[in-house]
Amino acid sequence: MTSDNTTLDASAPWLEVDTLIDDPHTRIVVCCGSGGVGKTTTAAALGVRAAERGRKVVVLTIDPARRLAQSMGISELDNVPRQVKGVDESAGGELHAMMLDMKRTFDEIVEGHADADRARAILENPFYQSLSAGFAGTQEYMAMEKLGQLRANDEWDLIIVDTPPSRSALDFLDAPKRLGSFLDGKFIRVLMAPAKVGGRAGMKFLNVGMSMMTGTLSKLMGGQLLRDVQTFVAAMDTMFGGFRTRADATYRLLQAPGTAFLVVAAPERDALREAAYFVERLAAEQMPLAGLVLNRVHGSGAAQLSAERALAAAEALTDRMAEDTHADTHPDTGTGPGTDTGTDLGTDAGAAPDAAAAPAAGSAVDATPPPGRAENNLEATGIVDLDGGKAGSRTADSPSPAAAADQVTPTSASAAQLAAGLLRLHAERMQVLARERRTRDRFTALHPEVPVTEVAALPGDVHDLAGLRAIGDRLALNPTATDD
Repeated sequence: MTSDNTTLDASAPWLEVDTLIDDPHTRIVVCCGSGGVGKTTTAAALGVRAAERGRKVVVLTIDPARRLAQSMGISELDNVPRQVKGVDESAGGELHAMMLDMKRTFDEIVEGHADADRARAILENPFYQSLSAGFAGTQEYMAMEKLGQLRANDEWDLIIVDTPPSRSALDFLDAPKRLGSFLDGKFIRVLMAPAKVGGRAGMKFLNVGMSMMTGTLSKLMGGQLLRDVQTFVAAMDTMFGGFRTRADATYRLLQAPGTAFLVVAAPERDALREAAYFVERLAAEQMPLAGLVLNRVHGSGAAQLSAERALAAAEALTDRMAEDTHADTHPDTGTGPGTDTGTDLGTDAGAAPDAAAAPAAGSAVDATPPPGRAENNLEATGIVDLDGGKAGSRTADSPSPAAAADQVTPTSASAAQLAAGLLRLHAERMQVLARERRTRDRFTALHPEVPVTEVAALPGDVHDLAGLRAIGDRLALNPTATDD
């Protein structure tokens, strides 16, 4: 197999996507990876393919962009699953899609675990509103909360999760624990102490033991914010244990045999480095890894023509065009061996018949000018060209060389220029292919046990269900079926 071939090495196991999504024991598929590698599109394409193969699927996306809704033909996605129309349901499957509303999910947790008065106090608290809208890790935590809700409902037999976009894919695993630890940690317990003791006595007690800390907090947070936090903590007192319990339950759900992680990456060094790190972390956390989806892989229909050969052919064509151009702009002056030097103009092959009949230079000529001509080729109005004087000229009855260059481009030269340009483009493509393969091979050398599937890059973005089907077909493509 040549270095320019983009198919998987025989040593790299193939990820059998159809086997994965057809297995009724597979209940959750989590698409994870660094930002910008195509996780959302991969999750949606898997959902369409699984539904059209008979599964009842819900795709949970965290990507706030509207591309997924548009590609599925839905005007808007929200926190409630919406059925996707246009999916082939002849096999008995269905497809639903939803987009995580982080704040709404947090509100649902509060409303589900507190009485009406306490829930209202929490929802109206300024600190809670800031926490639920943008606290670090909240999005990832709420994604796992929503996953737990969907799994508990048991309405769908396959849940596909598109993990939140982040600078580090590891945030997905770390954030739920971080938020649970924060809400159930010592810091919150300290803030909750005044409410438990009650009134000014409680604050006095807190000031005795923690005066330096509260002074610092007041400077950093402001007195009003500190009071908002304490009010929030007091209202959430009965719920703190629930956050930790649900975080632990979701973590166990991710470790269950019915869950499969797909690490999505682009064939780029940084993306695959993070994918390798994520694979190692999943193994350390004993979470089931199904394989790697290598997205947006470039290919070529002429992989047998290497970059070096293409560049050499382009250079040869360029040199040939340069030689032809030089020959056209600097014609043979006739000074070679055996060539008349021009002292005898009697029978030059380039002259017209009239010119051939002209007398040799220096011979006697008839002094009588032709009828209608003035002596010495002059008339009253000026100089008049003789027909014989123009017959042998290279520019007789022709535009100037510059005008000819502007007006006429030889077809052969145009074809050669086009061919050279295409050869250079092919060489660039083959260099990209070689670089992508080296990057992929480094990953497979580090993790030879990880199954891999490659998704060939499409010429444009995915905008509809047909595009998602095309991605699904490429996800499930067996690389051995395309080998010659």
